[in-house]
This record gives sequence, C-alpha cells and structure tokens, in this order.
Amino acid sequence: MTLIEIMVVLAIISLILGGVGVMAFNRFKDAQTDEAKNQVTQIHQLVEQFMLAKRKCPKNLQEIKAAGIASKVSKDPWGNEYEIQCEQGSSEAIEVKSGGPDGAMGTEDDLSSRADEAEGAVEGETKKK
Repeated sequence: MTLIEIMVVLAIISLILGGVGVMAFNRFKDAQTDEAKNQVTQIHQLVEQFMLAKRKCPKNLQEIKAAGIASKVSKDPWGNEYEIQCEQGSSEAIEVKSGGPDGAMGTEDDLSSRADEAEGAVEGETKKK
C-alpha cells in the first residue's frame, strides 16, 4: 500500500465519522428537549399535589421536596432551575417553565407546561376530525 492509498482511506473514514458525529449531536439535543418537556409535565403534577396539600403555591422545587411530595430535586437538562408560577385556587393557572437551551426566560426556545397543554388540546381536536 502506498502512502496516498492510506491517506485516502483515512479521509473516507474521517468523513464517515464526521457525519455520524453530527447526527449523534443533533439527536442528543433533541433528547435534551424531550427530557425537559417530560420534567415540566412531572413538575406540573407535583405542584398540583403540593397545592392540594398545602393550599399555596410553592416557590421552588426545594419547597416541594421539603413537603415530602417529591423525592428529589432536579434542574433542567441545561443545568438551570425550573420556574414555577401559579394562581391560588386554580390548577389550570399553574405554569412550570424552563429557559430551554439558551437558559434565558422569555425567548422562543422556552418550554412551558401550558404550551404542552395547548399542544395536547390541538392534537385532541385533530384526532377527533
């Protein structure tokens, strides 16, 4: 084998590995977003339980854990705290938010439990048709 043949084989292998790496990284980002959506839904349910038990809105996840409703407190996949907002006496007014990949609230990549409910309503309507 000549040096040129070896270099061509190495170039082909590196191109294949580069393509696989890009695809794997995109799947990892999608998995982080899916995980955050699941956690937002779970935290929303924990907040509902907390409000039924304590008759007040929790300030953060540590308060839910201290009440014995949650066994562990986690951050979103990007290492940021979840934000909890709710109105007294209404489980529909609960909103759990994550800043998303950029970590900043109020941007278009934010994840919210209200957005999940709206998507579920839209999906339910399209399934009925």
